[in-house]
Amino acid sequence: MGHWLERNIVEPGKLPLLLALGAFVLTFAVTRVITRLIRAGRGPFGNVKAGGLHIHHVVPGVVLVVVGGFGAVAGSGHHGFGAPAFAVVFGIGAGLVLDEFALILHLDDVYWTEAGRQSVEVVVLTAALVGLVLAGFTPFGVNDMSADELQDRGTVIATVAVNFLFALIALSKGKARLAIFGVIVPVIALVAAVRLARPGSPWARRFYRRRPRARARASLRAYHHDRRWAGRSRAFQDWIGGKPDPEAARLPGRR
Repeated sequence: MGHWLERNIVEPGKLPLLLALGAFVLTFAVTRVITRLIRAGRGPFGNVKAGGLHIHHVVPGVVLVVVGGFGAVAGSGHHGFGAPAFAVVFGIGAGLVLDEFALILHLDDVYWTEAGRQSVEVVVLTAALVGLVLAGFTPFGVNDMSADELQDRGTVIATVAVNFLFALIALSKGKARLAIFGVIVPVIALVAAVRLARPGSPWARRFYRRRPRARARASLRAYHHDRRWAGRSRAFQDWIGGKPDPEAARLPGRR
C-alpha cells in the first residue's frame, strides 16, 4: 500500500512525512475536541490523574515522539511498513506535545489562558511549514536552483547564506512568523527584511534610536496592522483551539 501511494500519489520518499503530518493534525484536532468537552463538562471524558497528580497529555506525547523518532532513525535504511508506522507514531506524539507547547514554555498550566494561544499558533505554524516542504519547497531557496548551480558548492553556500541573512534580519525586525516562513520561501523573508521594523524590536532599538520619523512610521504601521489583523487572528485561534478563560479581575494593589 505504501509503495502504491508513493508511485501514484505522493512524491517518492515523502510518504512518511505526509503520514506524520496527517497524524499530527488529526491528533491535535481530536485532542482539542476532547479537552473542550472536558472543559464544558460534557461527554464521557475527564482529566487523567494518578495519585492525585494531573497527567497532562504532553507526557504520553513525549514518549511517542521518542519512540517514533528513534524508531525512524533505527529503520532509516529499511523499506516497508516500519517507516510509515513510526512516522504516524511520531506525528501523534508531536501533536500531543505541541498542543501543550505553552505549558512547556511557561512551566505552568496555561492551557485555557491567553498565554495558551501560543500552542495553537505553534501548531498552525508547524503544519504550514511541513505542508510547504511536502509541496516541494526546500529551506533557504535551494529548490529554486538549477542542477548546474547545485553542482557549484560556492553557489549553494552563497544562496543559503543570503537567504539566511534575510530571515535573520526579518527576525531582528520583530517579524518572527515571516522569518520562519522565509526559511522555506525566501521571498517572504526578503519582503519582511526591507520593510519597517516593529516598535520595540532589536532592529528598531538599534537603528531607529536617533530617527524619530522612522520610529513614528514604524509605530503607525504596527498600529494599523494590529488593528486590521489581531482580531481576526484571535478569532481564528479561538475557532481552532477554544476561547481562553476570561482573566480574573484584580483589586487595586493586588498582583
